[in-house]
Amino acid sequence: MKPLVVLVSVFLVSIFVIKLTTRNYDMYLSARIGMCGMLIFTAIGHFTFTKGMALMIPPMIPLKTEIIYFTGFLEILLGICLLIPRLSIYSGWILIAFFILLLPANIYASIKHIDYQKATFDGNGLDYLWFRIPLQFLFIAWTYFSTIKR
Repeated sequence: MKPLVVLVSVFLVSIFVIKLTTRNYDMYLSARIGMCGMLIFTAIGHFTFTKGMALMIPPMIPLKTEIIYFTGFLEILLGICLLIPRLSIYSGWILIAFFILLLPANIYASIKHIDYQKATFDGNGLDYLWFRIPLQFLFIAWTYFSTIKR
């Protein structure tokens, strides 16, 4: 829920700031700024809740901590690249692939009832997926329409 709040809040603030400074609306830029803000917010979680996020990765995958750090840096990098016009389309495609690759980790975490913030196995479970999967599709659509389809 927090990433959605950050995404929409940053999007709305950027619309207002862009309108005040340029006298025009740029919904695509505002959408990319919102996504950048959300990605930076979620990347912070990779460094703050590393142990819990590592639990979200199935046991057969090695180097869990390294993957969490790498994906945190990747989120920051892709978020910044969304704001660079000549890189935004490439960043958008990579980000869409990234969001698709995250779905199995979210499904696994729900099945195992992982609470990544506390690094415990007493999370919301499958109920979490009713929100998370549509949210993931929203992130994919948001990225597609603000970077590729624009």
